[in-house]
Amino acid sequence: MNFRQLDLNLLRVLATIHRTRSVTAASKALSLSQPATSNALARLRHFFDDELFVRSPTGLKATRLCERVAPAVLAQLQALEIAVAGHDAFDPETNPMRWQMSMSDLGEMMFLPPLAAALRRQAPHAHLSNISVGAADVAAALDNREIDCAIGILQPRHRGIRTDLLFRERYVAIASPSWRPAAGKPSPRRRSRVLTRGDLAQAALVVSSPTATFHSGVEEMLAHMKMSDRIVMRVRHFGALPEIALTTDMLAIVPDMYARSLQQRHDLSTWELADAPAYEVRLVWHASTEKDPAHRWMRELIHELFARAD
Repeated sequence: MNFRQLDLNLLRVLATIHRTRSVTAASKALSLSQPATSNALARLRHFFDDELFVRSPTGLKATRLCERVAPAVLAQLQALEIAVAGHDAFDPETNPMRWQMSMSDLGEMMFLPPLAAALRRQAPHAHLSNISVGAADVAAALDNREIDCAIGILQPRHRGIRTDLLFRERYVAIASPSWRPAAGKPSPRRRSRVLTRGDLAQAALVVSSPTATFHSGVEEMLAHMKMSDRIVMRVRHFGALPEIALTTDMLAIVPDMYARSLQQRHDLSTWELADAPAYEVRLVWHASTEKDPAHRWMRELIHELFARAD
């Protein structure tokens, strides 16, 4: 038999007769005349060179070949119907979606734990991988379907890319509890733990310089403030900064969200930076997934977990 010669419409007839065990009932279910349904069955028998159905006291009985073929045909037809007509159907409790996201190491630390907990509760069959993509390459990775979305300081201008503001953030400094700014004139700000440019100009700084999509702006901020020469150490991962700050005289420059999470586990002091600019953390995705129900559900979940008012 040559599959290319088979009229695929006949497969709907095969599956329906198999389900109803009656040509008459199948013709009604398919909105066909009984002669048209009988003719379709005759063409199926010719193609498969098999009776497919034989009469019995309880209706049509499927042959062994039909019992092997019909369930597979039905499964494929149902999958095709879902893909074509049921695009609005998405059940996170049963769907085994595989998500490819892009976050930096800090993004993993800040976003993945609550996202993982939410997925295990709401979408227990979902799989998620974090793919390291440089900020400049995020748009291309989305366009090539290498990732589904990214979270970070991202404002891609590429056509076909969508973004959603999650929150605005600022940088702060963390240090050991014993750290104090260099001696200077008394200031009311000192009591509120705000460091001026003059304070930073006399401090030793350590920063993280990741290559992925969340934070590459610390050094840019310090360069804008003309404080790059105060960086005495660069590390690859934010996870190294707490211990360095606790055991040295260096200030570590980190996002405020990260500093607040560290204070729950470490005895660290936090200092505000008087002239630190705010930045925007965004969710980024491709326009082709804008109306996809699964992608829309994931974006809504991320927004629910991490979006906050200014």
